Amino acid sequence: MRLSTASTADRFDAVPAGSGRPGRGAVRAWLYLLAVLVVAMVAVGGATRLTGSGLSITEWRPVTGVVPPLSAADWAAEFDKYRDTPQFRILNQGIGLDGFKTLYWWEWGHRLLGRFVGLVFFLPFAWFWWRGMLGRRLLLGLLGLGLLGGLQGAIGWIMVASGLQPGMTAVAPLKLALHLTTASLILAGLVWLAAGTRARALAPAPEPVRIVACLLPALVLVQIWLGGLVAGSKAGLLYNTWPDMDGMLVPPARILFDKVPFIENFVDNLALVQLNHRLFAYLVVLAALAHAAQAVRSGVGGRAMGVATLVVAQMGLGIVTLLLQVPLWAGLAHQVFAMAVLIMATVHARLSLGVRAARAPAEGTVPIGLEALAGRGA
Repeated sequence: MRLSTASTADRFDAVPAGSGRPGRGAVRAWLYLLAVLVVAMVAVGGATRLTGSGLSITEWRPVTGVVPPLSAADWAAEFDKYRDTPQFRILNQGIGLDGFKTLYWWEWGHRLLGRFVGLVFFLPFAWFWWRGMLGRRLLLGLLGLGLLGGLQGAIGWIMVASGLQPGMTAVAPLKLALHLTTASLILAGLVWLAAGTRARALAPAPEPVRIVACLLPALVLVQIWLGGLVAGSKAGLLYNTWPDMDGMLVPPARILFDKVPFIENFVDNLALVQLNHRLFAYLVVLAALAHAAQAVRSGVGGRAMGVATLVVAQMGLGIVTLLLQVPLWAGLAHQVFAMAVLIMATVHARLSLGVRAARAPAEGTVPIGLEALAGRGA
């Protein structure tokens, strides 16, 4: 299996930033800014979930929803809609208007930040495309991320709608895990593209290192998915001991697989959901440590050691979160730190493939963009 056609001996010559496609540094800064905003979006989304605020807004209004209630009558109308939800009738009947406002502002802020991220993506994207500052691969990658970002908004509403169904007091765990994982995919895509626009060329790592380096982000994404299931089902409030699970290393099969049909155990059985998250965490840690040792032996261990350090720290944070029975600060820190692990693993994977020096467009050629319509080149 080959992840790069270049051999380790094919060292790419380092080049100054000015010799690449014009505006390369601006594009890279924009991509990393978007990555920071996505992490902020995940953080606010995590706080919204942990405070039980996600179902406080019962409608999806992509345009008019940007305006919050502005009068007492507006607030009363929104509160009336919330009081008609199963979450209010089952869990929050004692909540007053002031308590509802706290829930509302968390969810409104989450949705507003999502709209802001969309603007920060599409407006500069249109400008960079117009100016011919996006290479073909970068352009296609950004178009794909733009479509995924639009889909993410729809997934978010589908998730919220699942929690408004009769008998539901929270969103469906499967949909929450999908929402979180899609955000993580967008983050990984942004970081991957940004790392590939570095100003100086970089030789690829040896092939065995490249293979494992590219496997690690995939493992982290699977673990984030499993973590989303734990968060959505509140499985972290069960078995708050470690390394055992209330005195058992592994609960018996009659506990792990007590639901019918069998497949539902992997989503709805809290014991199995938590166990899967634990076991896969061990796999990720072992893979990261083995890869770090592999990379050190190959003389390219710096980034791999960084990935392994973050993975081990994240496991430690997860254990603390579990033992403390998921307080707000620990649950939020665990979710956000997972994004740091994903970022580091993605950057490491992309740079392990090597980066060729970007070349400016040849004289007389038209870069991929809309600048020709404006009568100017890039």
